[in-house]
Amino acid sequence: MNRRRHPSRTAAAPALLLAALVALTGCSAGAVPETPPARISQAGGTPTPAPAKTAGPVKPLARSLPVRVRVPAAGVDTGPVLELGLAADGTVEVPSVADADRIGWYGKGVTPGETGPAVLIGHFDTARGPAVLKNVSRVRVGDEITVSRADGTTAVFRVRALEQVDKDDFPTAKVYGDTRGPELRLVTCGGELTDGHRPDNIILYADLVAARAA
Repeated sequence: MNRRRHPSRTAAAPALLLAALVALTGCSAGAVPETPPARISQAGGTPTPAPAKTAGPVKPLARSLPVRVRVPAAGVDTGPVLELGLAADGTVEVPSVADADRIGWYGKGVTPGETGPAVLIGHFDTARGPAVLKNVSRVRVGDEITVSRADGTTAVFRVRALEQVDKDDFPTAKVYGDTRGPELRLVTCGGELTDGHRPDNIILYADLVAARAA
């Protein structure tokens, strides 16, 4: 149960995505519902942004594990991708501090390119300093995220929305719920440091726009 509720904040400017790089001991990615809802709505009643328009429909890809993630706007090019499960409290695991330079994939969900929301998670910073998503504030709507897959294909996603939310108000249904097409979420931490923790999550929502063969 949420102890408090704050309206979600769609990031329209880098100021919302902050950036003092200080110690962080953990980065929540929310609890996964046992039965994801068929429809997703944004917290506060705001309609979920429509998927990005492309020249034509992109056929969903078959299941194949992610092996490398690139976010050019944020200077990210990292692999291999970690596979994450669930922690004891029902929240999704996050990469360890030792793996702060890598991105993890929620392995109980779909793989990037399949129909549904594939979820990637990475640290903004840790007690050791800046981490893989330290430059997330540079990402804009329209930027690409590419995921290389074990079958040799590359799934290309385009960011359609960025959101910063209080961790106590994490939009679980919106992040992990069913979607009509192949989508991607990239989750990290944000907010001004409070007692050694960042209180918010920054979430990038992206849609599959292309698939490239090896």
